[in-house]
Order: sequence, then structure tokens, then C-alpha cells
Amino acid sequence: MDRVQVLVCGAGPVGVVAANRLAQAGIDVLLVEARADCAEDMRASTFHPPSLEMMEALGFRETLEAQGLKAPIYHYRNRRTGEVLSFDLTEIGDATPYPYRLQCEQFKLARLGVARLAESPHGQVRFQRRLVHFEQDANGVTVHAETPTDLETYRADYVIAADGANSIVRKWLNVEFEGFTYPEKFLTLSTTWPMENHFDNVAYVNYMADAAEWCVLLRTPSVWRVLVPAHEQDPDDILLSDDKKNSVFQGLMGDGEAVQTYHRTIYRVHQRVVEQFNHGRVLLVGDAAHLNNPLGGFGMNSGIHDAWNATDKLIEILQHGGDAEALLDRFDRQRRTITNDFVQAQTKRNKQALESPTHQADFQANLAAVLAEDGRRREYLLEQAMIRSLEREAAIA
Repeated sequence: MDRVQVLVCGAGPVGVVAANRLAQAGIDVLLVEARADCAEDMRASTFHPPSLEMMEALGFRETLEAQGLKAPIYHYRNRRTGEVLSFDLTEIGDATPYPYRLQCEQFKLARLGVARLAESPHGQVRFQRRLVHFEQDANGVTVHAETPTDLETYRADYVIAADGANSIVRKWLNVEFEGFTYPEKFLTLSTTWPMENHFDNVAYVNYMADAAEWCVLLRTPSVWRVLVPAHEQDPDDILLSDDKKNSVFQGLMGDGEAVQTYHRTIYRVHQRVVEQFNHGRVLLVGDAAHLNNPLGGFGMNSGIHDAWNATDKLIEILQHGGDAEALLDRFDRQRRTITNDFVQAQTKRNKQALESPTHQADFQANLAAVLAEDGRRREYLLEQAMIRSLEREAAIA
């Protein structure tokens, strides 16, 4: 039986942040992942300023920035009226050393984190280890994992579950995952077609309101990505067809047939939060603990912030004799409060603002007023950059 201080389940961006943070602090960590490699997930691609500060602390930021695009400006656009509301994060450069979003696919962080952890004297990485069961007692957690040919058993002081939306750890804990699933599907199309030639001064991040078909247009280093909703009754083969692709791009730039795509992905979107993040010596973080729609780019970032908070507490417990029960209860209060009051609430509002004619009008009028007033604009930028949410988290006792 292998013995470690912390076992992290899941080698996505949240899991690798947690594992590297602990290893850099001198805590022995084992990172296990069910897949044979880090998944090349094309969904999350935005790093907000506080997350970049965390990447700097881990020594990851420069490498990620070399593989990404800096996006200080983002737009809210109305597809019907052509109105553009532009927000510039450089205005809050006094509040963060990184006043921009970094557009960089999440799998690049996962792969970087795995490589760095494997080099650490305090880190181990094992792929093709699917957690199948665990038991915890007063002194630790015994974890059982399936390999392609065998079963392995590990003993850890604590487990961090970063094993995603279908978390087996959450299921074994039998914890309520409260919330709902949106009725529509979400379709993502990726293309190298020069979309910048079809919009005046287009930003790297664009939220486009339209009651008929709202969309998000994002630039990553290699492609433009377009996200649109689709009716849940539409068959997947129709949504992935050339006819659907042509229709989406026809609406955007007038010549859908000319556009070639490199990825076409359908997924369902949820708004859910677990009833509790800490369960004895097992902590839930990232998509294992909460899910939200992608509008605002808060999902991966809030998961990274979960991992940062959880590892703060574990470092205090394991290296400084901190009160485990009090510290882990505070982790739950802090992250569950921020998840519900900011991430869930804001992403729901963002979706309503893009798709509902009533909400669109009110949202755009309010944003125009915010943009016109220096104090309100600054506060809005601090909120959307997730700086204010971390300030509120720190104030929760």
C-alpha cells in the first residue's frame, strides 16, 4: 500500500493546481487520473487576473502566456442593433499585476502542471488509475484504484476530489448536487477562418446578445471558437452537420459555406452546487463541487480558486498543526458562499441577458450607464475579473 499525505483525484486544471501547490509547500502528493493522458478539452480557455496571480506563484504564468493570448478588452455586442459595449481591464491595473484575461486552453495548464509535478521531489503522477472506492477513518483515507491490469490501494491523510462533473468521489459520498440542467444543448464550433475581418475592432472575447440565437465568439491562440445554443430536441447528427455549421456562420458573417471547422462539440450545461464541500478528510473542488454555464469564464477559474483555498487549509493543518475541523469548515463556508452568491448568480444573469429580449434591454441599458461612469465602471471590472469575489471570500470567518 502506497502512503502519501494528500491524494488528488483528477488531472485537469483544478487537480494539477492543487497538487503542485501542495508539492511546492513540501507536502507529499499523489495525483491520479483515470485517463491515459490529460484530456484535450476545448471548453475552458479564459484565465482571470487572480488566477494569473496564482499561476505566477506556481511558476506557471510565463509558460502559459507564451502559449496564449492576452485579452485586456472584451465586448458585449447586440447582433440586432450592432451596438458594442467595450470594457478594458487595464483600467484596474492598480488592483492586479495582470489586468487582462489570458486566452489559453485549459489542457495546456493540465499538461504543464503534470510535467512540473513529475519533476518535484514531493510529487507523483499516475495515469490510468480510476478511483473505484475509498474509506476514511479518524486517521486517514484508504483509496482503491483500478489500473488496466490490477487494483492498487493508497493511504492518504486527505483526499482532494477534482474528478469533474461526473465525480465518482462525490457519488460515493452520496452528497446532494442541487440545481438544474438547462433544457437546450450548447454547440461549439472552432475555425481558423479570419472572423476579425467581418467585425469592426472585434475583441478576443465577445458576448453577442440575440433572442433568436445568442452566441459567444472567443479567440484562442489557434482558432476562433463560436458557442451557440441549440434545441434539446435537435438530433446530434443534425447539430454537427455542415448545414448547421453553415447556418451559424451565415448569421455571423454572411458566407457560412466558405468556413471550415476543426472541432464541432455538443455538451449539456448545468447550474449545480453540492450541499457541502468538505466531508471529513475528503474535499470536493472544481466541477466535482459545482457546475455553471460558461458565460463569463468563471467555471475553471472558480475551480482553481477552490483548489487554492483548500490547499491553504491543508498546508496549515499538515505543516503547522492547524485545527483541521475548523479550517475545513471554513473552506466550505468560504467557497460554497462565493460559488452560490457570485458564480451561480452571475452566470445565470449573463445567460438571461443574452437570450431574453426583456433582460437584454435592461442589461444593455445598465451596462451603458456603468460604462459611462468611472466609479461604477471600475467596480464592474473588479467584479467581473473575480477580484471582488476573492476579497469577499477572505472576509468570511
